[in-house]
Amino acid sequence: MPEPATGAPAPALDETMMAMDVVDTIRHADRLVERELGGEERQQRLRQRLREIYASQGIEVSDRVIDQGIVALEQQRFAYVPKGEGWQRSLATAWATRGRWGKFALAGVAVLVVGLGAYHITVVAPRQRATAAITQELQTDLPRALRAEYDRVLAGTQEAGPRAEATRLLAEGEAAARAGNLTEARARRTALFDLAARLAAAYSVRIVNRPGEPSAIWRVPASNPRARNYYLIVEALDRDGRPVEVPVTSEENGETRRVSRWGLHVTEAEFERVRRDKLADGILSQPVIGQKAAGSLDTRWTVETTGGTILSW
Repeated sequence: MPEPATGAPAPALDETMMAMDVVDTIRHADRLVERELGGEERQQRLRQRLREIYASQGIEVSDRVIDQGIVALEQQRFAYVPKGEGWQRSLATAWATRGRWGKFALAGVAVLVVGLGAYHITVVAPRQRATAAITQELQTDLPRALRAEYDRVLAGTQEAGPRAEATRLLAEGEAAARAGNLTEARARRTALFDLAARLAAAYSVRIVNRPGEPSAIWRVPASNPRARNYYLIVEALDRDGRPVEVPVTSEENGETRRVSRWGLHVTEAEFERVRRDKLADGILSQPVIGQKAAGSLDTRWTVETTGGTILSW
């Protein structure tokens, strides 16, 4: 098709509208475009086909208008070309399609909120409470408890040894609390509590004298098979005859337990005296062999003893 002459007058409005109609006719006739634009002499065949279409509709279209329509179609002059993607267009598209994705987004947000809430309730909150409780214990509760047990010790004894021990335990416990060492601070509090309890205890130590139970035994030490160790089986009783549990450490294995009955290491002479006394009539004439008074850690013995003890026999 010959190029339009430079400087040619602009087409009239009705020709432009008709050219647009030609373009629209070609664009909507998909099979026509596919068939007529695919081979040789395409423009001539396309012109002929367009004339037939418009003639069948009773519309007279000039060759110039048909040529303008074909050129416009090839140049995409009347085609809508969407603008490039951008955040504004994306936002508008999302808003326009909110009905499709909105319910899924809301469901996702709801699941996220529930999950975060459950995590806070089951993990974060308990951890925060535990941390706050430990801080409270280290900064307030333990120092107060340490001082209270220390005061109990001082009020319960005038002996220099226990008072010095209490001072040491208090200083170590307070230092551990300041350093955030919960285990050590608690251990010093427990030690002070035990010290105050031992000082407050008062009891008698008696040789066990009941039918079917031994009052004295001897053992062969593992370190010297030729020797014998002699023990009296004793128990701690308060004023009303009730058992009193006291901390006892075995000299055989170093184990410490709170018990009311144990074996006390004595000399062979004491062992023989008790044995003969019980064999005579089955009754011990002097069953009480020690007294532990309140305010003291020591027991006053009326028998010769090394102070060693055992927990089983």
